[in-house]
Amino acid sequence: MLTKQAQAESTGSSPALWSNSPAGSLNATASLSPNSPTALLGATLTIEGAITSEEDLQIDGKVRGPISLQGRRLTVGRTAELNSDVTAGEIIVYGKLTGNLCARDRVEIKRGGSVSGDVTTTRVSIEDGADFKGRMEIDRPKP
Repeated sequence: MLTKQAQAESTGSSPALWSNSPAGSLNATASLSPNSPTALLGATLTIEGAITSEEDLQIDGKVRGPISLQGRRLTVGRTAELNSDVTAGEIIVYGKLTGNLCARDRVEIKRGGSVSGDVTTTRVSIEDGADFKGRMEIDRPKP
């Protein structure tokens, strides 16, 4: 589990950084909560195990294990390789993700991004040049 303790233990050279706005973020859209911190897992980082967080997360490294973001945003960077089932508010994929996705709000697969697995969400966007292999289920929000 990622915690604020990681912030205190990290140094400027650590691949796991915490900030209020991710430097070099691939996602130009506004955060679900504009003042919330975003965690960044760098390209040289490899994690095996579950990740849970109540903050937005950008992953540029390799992850094997489930990811749960409590309704927050997950950005899968261009260099990321995830073998993970993901539950989040938003999931934006620029890299490679193998696993099932469940997003409360939306899933976006960007040009060059790849998803192999089933997707359950209320909105989806797949750009030209993106790869998707799996089933898609659109859940309409309850009135």
